[in-house]
Amino acid sequence: MIKVITRKKSERIAKFAFDYATMQGRKKVTAIHKANIMKLADGMFLNTCEEVSKLYPKIQFQGMIVDNACMQMVSNPQQFDVLVVPNLYGNIIGNVAAGLVGGAGVVPGKSIGSQFAIFEPGARHTYAQMAGRNVANPTAMLLSGADMLDHINLKVHARTVRSAVERTISTGKCLTMDMGGSASTSDFVQAVIANIY
Repeated sequence: MIKVITRKKSERIAKFAFDYATMQGRKKVTAIHKANIMKLADGMFLNTCEEVSKLYPKIQFQGMIVDNACMQMVSNPQQFDVLVVPNLYGNIIGNVAAGLVGGAGVVPGKSIGSQFAIFEPGARHTYAQMAGRNVANPTAMLLSGADMLDHINLKVHARTVRSAVERTISTGKCLTMDMGGSASTSDFVQAVIANIY
């Protein structure tokens, strides 16, 4: 297997992370890597992130080895603000984070490129084995839709969807199995619709 990481793409994702941190009022960007072992590929990624960080003096920068990052994610998650990660580690970290906040069914995900944006559940293969059985938690998909609405500047619509999902979950009356309830996917969606106002 060949691991390809380029300086150009590393610079692009690092700039995106620091721009995102700036726009969202975040204070720190952490680059997740394995530069201690993958000295060329991850070493270049880490060095490039560090170089880009110098253009953003108001944003704190740190590097963290992926093994430690997973442990820190579980033991001290509040230390993180914005993470910049190569794809493989992003999948790992994303699944750890999903597990921490309630499982794959509740975490939205977005991939923003220079020309395209994709909005989907944050953890891969969410409930794939349950397809067609009307039992999967649709929260991640609904929140991904809200993120898409935000992305295309339909802010009011995005807030409406998010608020309805939050109200549905906070009442605790119509929860899917993974949240401790017995509601079906369609029951949950109907409850969300009823909570739109």
